[in-house]
Amino acid sequence: MAIEQWDPTALPIRPGIYTNFKDAAIAQITGGARGTVAIPLKAFAGQAKEKSFYTIEREGDALLLFGQENIQSVKFALAGGAKEVLVYTMPADATAPDYIEMREAFEARPFNVFVYDGEVTADEQDATVAWRKRNETEKKHFFFVTGGDSAADQDVAVGNARSTKFADDATVNLITGVTINGKDYTSAEYAAYIAGLIAGTPINRSITYATVPVDDVTKRLRNSEIVTALEKGSLVLVHDGDKVKVEQGLTTSKAKIRKVRARQAVATDIEKTARDNYIGKIDNNEDGQMALINAIKAYLETLEVNNVLTDISVTLDPERESKGDMVFLAIAFTEIDSMERIFLTITTQ
Repeated sequence: MAIEQWDPTALPIRPGIYTNFKDAAIAQITGGARGTVAIPLKAFAGQAKEKSFYTIEREGDALLLFGQENIQSVKFALAGGAKEVLVYTMPADATAPDYIEMREAFEARPFNVFVYDGEVTADEQDATVAWRKRNETEKKHFFFVTGGDSAADQDVAVGNARSTKFADDATVNLITGVTINGKDYTSAEYAAYIAGLIAGTPINRSITYATVPVDDVTKRLRNSEIVTALEKGSLVLVHDGDKVKVEQGLTTSKAKIRKVRARQAVATDIEKTARDNYIGKIDNNEDGQMALINAIKAYLETLEVNNVLTDISVTLDPERESKGDMVFLAIAFTEIDSMERIFLTITTQ
C-alpha cells in the first residue's frame, strides 16, 4: 500500500517535505529502535491527575503515579522492550467523547506504538484504526496493537474476523491470550507487551520467532489454525513444546511488521533531516538540491551498512520540475528482509 501525502494535481500549501511512497519503491528500511509506547490508562490511584500525560521509564515511577493495581499494561510495555511509555490518564467512566479527546491529545505527542490498557469496545477499536490511518496521511506514523477478550481468545475465528475487518498495514491484532504464574491475561491485555516488543526491537530485526516470557497460551492452536490465522493477518503466539514465541510478525493487512516499520522510519527520519537542516535554510538551486540529496543518501547509506537495504538511488524526480519553493525527489532502493522460511532438500544415499 502506498502512503500518499501529496497529490500532483493539488500540491500542499504548508511548508514541509511531502513523502509519496509508491508500491514499486516502498521503503523497506530498518535502522534503530523506535522506543515509545503510548497507553491511555483506564484508572489511577496515585499522584497523577486526570487527562494528563506522563512519561514512564521505570516501573517504580508508574507505581507512585498510578498505583500498583493499575499499571499492568505499563509493566508489559516496558518488559517488552519499550524505551519509555507515554501515559494519558483517562477520566473515570470515560465515554466515547473522552476517547476522542484522548486520541486527539496524543496527536500532539511523539510516540511509535499505540495500545490500550486492556480491553476496549469494537467501536473504539474501529475508531482507532481509522484514527491511525488519518494520522498517516497527516505525516504522523505509528502502529496500533490490539486484541480481544477471553471469549474471543478461545475462538480463533473471532480473532481472525477482527484482523480481516481492520486489514491495515500498521494495525497488529493479537488473537492469543497467555498464562503467567497461573494467571490468565487476554490478548487485549497482553497486547501491551507486543507493543513494547515492536517498539523495542531494533529496526533491522523481525519479531518473528521472538520468545515471550509467559508459561503458556490460553488456547493452543493446531497447525491448520495457525496457518489460517497467518493467512488472515493475525498475530499468533505458539507454544512449541518448550517456550512460547511469536509465530510471525504480521499486521492485519498481512504485511511484515519489519517492512512497515521501515516505511515509517523513512517517512519520519528523512522529513526530520530536511526540517532540521534544509527547509527554509538553503536555496532551491542546484547546490541546495544536491545538498538535500546527499543528506538523504547519507541516511540511507547508514542503513545499508547495517544490512537493511541496498541499491540506493536518490535523484531529482525526472517527471516533475523542481523550481520556486518546491523540490521533487525520486528515492529507490532494494530492501533486505529477514530469513523466515527455510526449505531443505535432503538426499539420502
